[in-house]
Amino acid sequence: MTETNNPWMPLGLEGKHAVVCGATQGIGLAAAQHLAGLGARVTLMARNAQRLEEARRSLTQPERHATAQADFSRPEEVKAAIEAVVKSHPAQILVNNTGGPPGGPIFEAKAEAFMNTFQQHLVCNHLLAQAILPGMKAAGYGRIINVISTSVKQPLANLGVSNTIRGAVANWAKTWANEVGVHGITVNNVLPGATNTARLQQIVADKAGKTGASTDEIHVQMAAAVPLNRTGEPEDVGRAIAFLASPSASYISGINLPVDGGRTSSL
Repeated sequence: MTETNNPWMPLGLEGKHAVVCGATQGIGLAAAQHLAGLGARVTLMARNAQRLEEARRSLTQPERHATAQADFSRPEEVKAAIEAVVKSHPAQILVNNTGGPPGGPIFEAKAEAFMNTFQQHLVCNHLLAQAILPGMKAAGYGRIINVISTSVKQPLANLGVSNTIRGAVANWAKTWANEVGVHGITVNNVLPGATNTARLQQIVADKAGKTGASTDEIHVQMAAAVPLNRTGEPEDVGRAIAFLASPSASYISGINLPVDGGRTSSL
């Protein structure tokens, strides 16, 4: 008996189609790999065609999976791409994930930064969910999983625009959960803490440049702020996403799940 068909903990996603956004690196790629490992057919979505193909080849049985190219700064591209995907293969799992906006204090943020981030995150999430919803309803099975941030529970210093828009996405997701649950669809948010991605490396480099500390010293400081005494890896978040996509998570909906080693101080 394999892990995926264990009746005590059903995790298998055979026969399911997952669309994973931001899937060429970091958390998005880890999520795609774990979903594929549980048997799902995965469509990876991002803006770089070459990196999409490289990511597809990293999945279990790569020939089963597909890619879709779209720039998330252009919602119309995202809408066209997802409509083409579900026209040929309806999807039951959606992982909304895209890179965060540049940091900085909120009082310095320009209005365009809020508008651009709102489009890239909330509007694109909405267009994707709307396009995939009919396939979820038809299957009687749906999982929408949004990768946001622990700032939903505790705003993070020097991330004014991100804090603002992440909160909006969390409330959008809760509203969706309330409305689509009757169709057997769950909607949840995963909140990564400090996770070893390209974005974290940039944050570390910026802090090192401003403080004069080395990047190694910044990493040690970040790990010391986490009760588990380490920063996260993309795989830590990918596993949480895969679980929420599985049959075992069928009665979990409308939640914010921190995957942060216990760093967030609120419950």
